[in-house]
Amino acid sequence: MHYHFRIHTDKTGYWAECIELKGCMTQADSKEELNANIHEALNLYLNDNEDSKSIFPLPRKKISGRNIVLAAVDPKIAFSQILRMTRLKRGLSQKQAASLIGMKNLYSYQRLESPKSANPALSTIARIKQVFPELELDQVV
Repeated sequence: MHYHFRIHTDKTGYWAECIELKGCMTQADSKEELNANIHEALNLYLNDNEDSKSIFPLPRKKISGRNIVLAAVDPKIAFSQILRMTRLKRGLSQKQAASLIGMKNLYSYQRLESPKSANPALSTIARIKQVFPELELDQVV
């Protein structure tokens, strides 16, 4: 999953704003530092709302223009966000999703929606994809 950032230059250095995620911004003294800060800001922004019911917009396929850079989301964060978004769009609770996937306890499912622990086995991914065929796994990597 890659989001688009627009880079700006001012008297004190550089700053960037994510085009798809309102309020996701960062700044730096150099372009190298800005690139590192962009990735950190993006992952923190997406990770911050773990317990919220809000759904982040997925990145646009292509944005053209000057000073636009792509920033990759950490795969664990991308997976947990996409799974959470898919569940919320269906109007399911975590308990209902866990039951549909065939998980014996809620905690196992909650680990999938947590960026810190989201690291499912391939067999779990296959069960998730059966329950949520609309889940876009290609967005994760």
